[in-house]
Amino acid sequence: MRRDTFLKSLAALAAAGALPNLAWANANIKMMIPANPGGGWDGTGRALGEALRDAGVASSVTFENKGGAAGAIGLAQFYNASKGDPNALMVMGAVMLGGIITGKPPVSVTQLTPIARLTTEYNVFVLPANSPYKTMKDVVEQLKKDPGSIKWGGGSRGSTEHIAAAQIAQSVGVPASRINYVPFRGGGEATAAILGGNVTVGGSGYSEFQQYIESGKMRAIAVTSGQRVKGIDVATLKEQGIDVEIGNWRGVYGAPGITQAQRDALTAMVVKATQSKAWSAALEKNNWTSALLTGRAFDEFVDKDFSSLRATMVRAGMV
Repeated sequence: MRRDTFLKSLAALAAAGALPNLAWANANIKMMIPANPGGGWDGTGRALGEALRDAGVASSVTFENKGGAAGAIGLAQFYNASKGDPNALMVMGAVMLGGIITGKPPVSVTQLTPIARLTTEYNVFVLPANSPYKTMKDVVEQLKKDPGSIKWGGGSRGSTEHIAAAQIAQSVGVPASRINYVPFRGGGEATAAILGGNVTVGGSGYSEFQQYIESGKMRAIAVTSGQRVKGIDVATLKEQGIDVEIGNWRGVYGAPGITQAQRDALTAMVVKATQSKAWSAALEKNNWTSALLTGRAFDEFVDKDFSSLRATMVRAGMV
C-alpha cells in the first residue's frame, strides 16, 4: 500500500473512532501562537495542546508565541519556517482575517492549510472598577458628546472588539471613523491597560477577563451575543437598545505544502483531541462554545467570513 493511501486510511479510521490512541502517540506537535501570552489565542492553543496529549494522539506539544499585527508576524514566521511540516499547527481566527483585510501583510492565511474551526466566543466589554462610568449607557452618552474622549482598548486593528466598537458607534449615531480605538498585541497587554486606567473601555473574550470580573477589578457592562450566554451574567448590547451582535471564532491551520493525506491525518488528530476530557473541561472553564468544523465546510466558512468581514469593515470606514 502506498504511504499516502495508508495515511488516508489511518485518518479515516481515527475520525471514525476506530483507531487506537497509540497510532499517533509519538507525534511531536509544534504549535505557533501568533499572539503574546495571556490572550484568547494563547489559551486556545495551550488548551488544544493539552487535549492532544490527553487524547493520546501526541506525545509532546511545544508552543511558540509571536505576537503583533493581528497575528501577521507569527503567520509569516509560521509560513517560512514550517513548509511541508505535517506536525505544525497555528492558532488563528476571525481576528486574523480582520488584520489581513486592514494590514495587507505579505503572507495571507490562504497560503496555509485549513484544519479546523474549534470554538466561538462572544466579546465582553468592561470598565476598570474605579471608572467614573458605571454602565454602557454612560459610555454611550459620553461617546455622543465627545467620541474621542472614549478610548476603546482591545486586540489588533480589525479585531472583533474593534469592529464591535465601530458598530456600537454607528448604532448610536456616531460615525465609526471617529472612535478612538487603541489596539494591543495580546490579551495581557490589553488587560494591563484596562486595569491601569489607560483605556476607558476594554473588549475581549470573556475568558480573558473572567478572573478580573469575578474579583471585582473590572465591571462587565455588555456582551456581544444575540442572547444571554450561559454562565455569563452580563446583559447583551441588544438588551440595552444597541443593535450589535458579533462573535469571535478560533481555529487552527496547518503548514503550507503538506499533502492531502497529511492534512487528513492532522485533522483527525485535532478532532480526536476535541473529544477528550481535557477539551471539554477547557470549554466549560472558558465559557467557549464548541463550533467544530473541518474539511470543505471549514474552507467555505472561512471564504464567506472573509467576504462578510470585509464588507462590514468597509461600511465602518476601517478599510
